[in-house]
Amino acid sequence: MPARHLHIAAEVPEEIREGIAHLRESLEVPEAFPDAVLAQVRERVASGPLDLGERRDLTAIGFVTIDPEGSMDLDQAMFIERAAEGANGAAFTVWYAIADVAAWVAPGGAIDVEAHRRGQTFYAPNERIPLHPSEVSEQAASLLDDGTPRPALVWKIELDAQGNQVTGTVVRATVRSRERLSYVQVQGWLDAGTAPEWAQLLREVGTLRQRLEAARGGVSLNLPEQEITTDERGWHISYRAPLPVEDWNAQISLLTGMAAAKIMLDGGVGILRTLPPAEPSAVERLRRTARSLHIDWPTDMGYPDFVRSLDVSQPTHLAMMTACTALFRGAGYTLVAAGVDPATVQHGALAANYAHTTAPLRRLVDRYVGEICVHLCAGTAVPRWTLDALSALPDEMRDSDSRAKKFERGNVDLVEALVMSQRVGQVFAAVVVELDQKSGGTVSIEHPAIEARLKADGLELGSEVSVRLESVDLVAGKVVLSRV
Repeated sequence: MPARHLHIAAEVPEEIREGIAHLRESLEVPEAFPDAVLAQVRERVASGPLDLGERRDLTAIGFVTIDPEGSMDLDQAMFIERAAEGANGAAFTVWYAIADVAAWVAPGGAIDVEAHRRGQTFYAPNERIPLHPSEVSEQAASLLDDGTPRPALVWKIELDAQGNQVTGTVVRATVRSRERLSYVQVQGWLDAGTAPEWAQLLREVGTLRQRLEAARGGVSLNLPEQEITTDERGWHISYRAPLPVEDWNAQISLLTGMAAAKIMLDGGVGILRTLPPAEPSAVERLRRTARSLHIDWPTDMGYPDFVRSLDVSQPTHLAMMTACTALFRGAGYTLVAAGVDPATVQHGALAANYAHTTAPLRRLVDRYVGEICVHLCAGTAVPRWTLDALSALPDEMRDSDSRAKKFERGNVDLVEALVMSQRVGQVFAAVVVELDQKSGGTVSIEHPAIEARLKADGLELGSEVSVRLESVDLVAGKVVLSRV
């Protein structure tokens, strides 16, 4: 499920910090790394990367990283060029280097065991709880632009003039990142007409991939970042709309995940990210949410086209896009078996076969997908440590995803409670977007754009109601409404 990041543009209030601490404890979200892990990290960094066999020297490729400002855990570096004329009809070559975490994490060691316990990086307002210690995720394994050659898994994906994949392979290699760039920088170059050719090709290829996604009935969500600000009138919630380059960059990651899925399906071994088709009731709930936000959703327009019609410069549309993550519920991980029908293991929202493989510094399963693909492409045996871990990975990632989603939802509740904290007693217009078996349901308030529980009899789906904010508990992230 897409993650929603929160940023508080001020000192995080003590009540919110206390609420986050309670969330961590209740969900068993790890905090400090055990001493044994830190000791092994120091030993591994001092010794250098593990010898995993032959690596191609690809340091001549002009890789760059593009991430949010200030990021240090750099999983991916890219370079795009026009393909040389050849018999396969390729028009573009996408080079995508992914941090080779296996070079720094010995199977069965303390770092590996702790990574399996965590599963992924967890995010809270203005902080994160990482999958690996920073000496690995932000230094040794990160694809930093410090001139140091670094181990990576390098994808070479060729595309035709319409953006369709022609070839897709991955090799173990050594790379050197040229620049650590931010989305704002690259977007600025493109807008000013001063962008280097690789950035212009990122826009061209990204746009082509977006068109293909629409044509197959898929949709991807690049969620806005919620920002909480304060002034003399109190706390306020706003959204930072993603830049176009963020969506184009996301398409390169999706392309690589689809290439990985094909390799594993062809090889009869691996693990895919899967999602069942959306239930009609879930889509209908989103239609009610759109109504509550006064967003037009024609009855003859499907969900993918509706999402693409949203104008992310409008706060209510951004809130709507966040609500659309509900259709990603039910996503999981499915093991690949020989002879499986690809149509039965698709990602329903993307309308394609897909695997997580481009974020191994932040998500456990990606390390295993990369390892499987690099050996299948080389025609060598997949390592026993990888195969032995596969059967448990779906459950491990399911449990980690569950904690991460609850942690994210809890953090959203905390910041929304913060925004509402100075509005106790006020009356708001709301729409009933969900009912439950108990007395009450969920209502959506347009200003500020939040959802909250309402205990009341006689609620009807889609009906407009007036609600009063009775109380706010900042530590619990709970708002209490009553029907007026």
